[in-house]
Amino acid sequence: MGATQNPGGEELRVSDNPAASRYEVYVASALAGWTDYHLQPGLITVMHTELDPAFEGRRVGSRFVAAVLDDIRRRDLRVLPMCPFVRAFIQRHPEYADLVWRP
Repeated sequence: MGATQNPGGEELRVSDNPAASRYEVYVASALAGWTDYHLQPGLITVMHTELDPAFEGRRVGSRFVAAVLDDIRRRDLRVLPMCPFVRAFIQRHPEYADLVWRP
């Protein structure tokens, strides 16, 4: 994955940590948050997203979720968004709706 500039000028780095089954977001060198997932063939279930309150209100969460969903698309997976934050993000950004797993 990679680094992006936050509108506040902060560099965000998003990475997949498969050993911990989570994506992580760093602002500079500080761990700002993570989202836990369960991976199975063709499907990733996003369970829970946690963001350090020190980074709230700085668009870190929304930039993080967008990067996670972009990686899921790149990996040609479908997503089951159990996390309310991720589910709400997808509802506000219909360009990601095609990633949602449908039974």
